[in-house]
Amino acid sequence: MAIERTLSIIKPDAVEHNHIGGIVSLIEGADLRILGMRMVHLTRPQAEGFYAVHKERPFFAELVKFMTRGPVVVLALEAEDAVARYRKLMGATNPADAEEGTIRKAHGTDIGENACHGSDSVENAKIEVGYFFPGYEVL
Repeated sequence: MAIERTLSIIKPDAVEHNHIGGIVSLIEGADLRILGMRMVHLTRPQAEGFYAVHKERPFFAELVKFMTRGPVVVLALEAEDAVARYRKLMGATNPADAEEGTIRKAHGTDIGENACHGSDSVENAKIEVGYFFPGYEVL
């Protein structure tokens, strides 16, 4: 397997409920190496730019509003098969359907406030990591 990078976002709901440490612990416990991490409060243009792929979807405005309501923690992660490994660690989008031991089962509230985001492909991971971490900011 190849070494990959992926992006994780600890969403506002998880930050508000002080779940940053618990989520980071799960990430480290899954042997995903943290290359970069910082807390940011997304502006509307930043959130709209990041989620532009969903612009035509009915949930876009609600998603942007949610992602700008408070700080998030963005992480650049690296490991063998990082994208798939992190997606498995996140669990199902709806925390009610997520497996025990996943981030969303432990820290998500519902399908909208599900604690975290992760890149869905190696190609999107490159774009997403670059969106938040210019090359010089990632180890």
